[in-house]
Amino acid sequence: MNRILAFFAVALATPAAAETVAVTAAHMLDVTTGRTIDNPVVVVTDGHVVAAGAGLAVPAGARRVDLPGMTLLPGLIDMHVHLTSDASIRGYRKFGYTDNFWTVVGVANAKTTLEAGFTTVRNVGSKDFEDVALKQGIDAGEVPGPRIIPAAYAIGATGGHCDSASLPPSYDRKEASIVDSPDAARAKVRWLRKYGAQVIKVCATGGVFSTGDAVGAQQLTLDEMKAIADEAHMLGMKVAAHAHGDDGIRTAILAGIDTIEHASLASDATIALAKAHGTVFDMDIYNDDYILATGTSNGTSQESLDKEKAIGLKQRQTFSRAVKAGVKMAFATDAGVYPHGTNARQFATMVTWGMTPLQAIQAATVGASDALARPDVGGLAVGQWGDMIAVAGDPLHDVTLLQNIQVVIKGGVVVKDARTNH
Repeated sequence: MNRILAFFAVALATPAAAETVAVTAAHMLDVTTGRTIDNPVVVVTDGHVVAAGAGLAVPAGARRVDLPGMTLLPGLIDMHVHLTSDASIRGYRKFGYTDNFWTVVGVANAKTTLEAGFTTVRNVGSKDFEDVALKQGIDAGEVPGPRIIPAAYAIGATGGHCDSASLPPSYDRKEASIVDSPDAARAKVRWLRKYGAQVIKVCATGGVFSTGDAVGAQQLTLDEMKAIADEAHMLGMKVAAHAHGDDGIRTAILAGIDTIEHASLASDATIALAKAHGTVFDMDIYNDDYILATGTSNGTSQESLDKEKAIGLKQRQTFSRAVKAGVKMAFATDAGVYPHGTNARQFATMVTWGMTPLQAIQAATVGASDALARPDVGGLAVGQWGDMIAVAGDPLHDVTLLQNIQVVIKGGVVVKDARTNH
């Protein structure tokens, strides 16, 4: 009996052999250099890349994933999503659903997003720590989805974009993340981190989908934003600022905030300031098409629709000026404002408004990886996660191919294979 117990003790103490997967394809895009590699082999062991290059030998015993005629790229990154939001349920229609409904929505959207080729996302704003719960469920293998960097609640000012201003005073409600002083702002960063946030989101200006505010008006002071940025950086966290108006964008940059979301009305002087500070612009320039096309049919208020009409074109023009100026740009869609899973439609819009296909792809890979300070994603180098996608054709010639990603692999595991002949 003792010998049997000793055997099981040794067996339990010995880690299982790590699985090795070898992915082959016709081509692979090196997103760092823009060079196309023919006949690539990517070897993944225990979820991470251990070898990648042209014509490598497939290790003995490796499980093969052969993708003849296809082009490999790293898994894509979206820097601005709201997985627990549904674009078809806006405005007062949201009050028809119980609070935890939105976590269930997030489970469905996470799967859709992953199958669209986005293997990493930054979720910049959700209530009740829904995105933290979603991340935990995905990491535990309970549900499929991308790697999530959660922000939980977005920090904002009383009555601002991240507060609830759509109900009368008799239903007075103040969101859990509202601050009105630098000290309160610091405390809120600590609270968010305590319960699982990995990035901090602030609402520096008004917004399109908030009630009663001007879309470009600044809502947090320099001292408040600086307190948030300093505290987050001390804790090893990045900070993203929702900012449409020029004053709010400039103040966020001066406060040391890392990424500016939307950046719709940035002046040339503020664009130059962003470049000088190395601040990243995350500009959601596709969703204007969806918002204007659907109008008020999904519950969007006329006030919000009017705001979008006022800034949509201006934001795209700002994007062009920022690209020409050499501002760091990362791929960010605001998915949740428009349907999840269609994130890749933005690539073509980015090309239309001034980027090359390679620049657009880099924004969703190496550029986003740098902005996240996550060197483990955004490429297919040794040590990175074995996250990759495959398309039929060359996305450098036709970036819309990324709207039809046929194969998605996360950590060496095939999570989608839509090829008809294989």
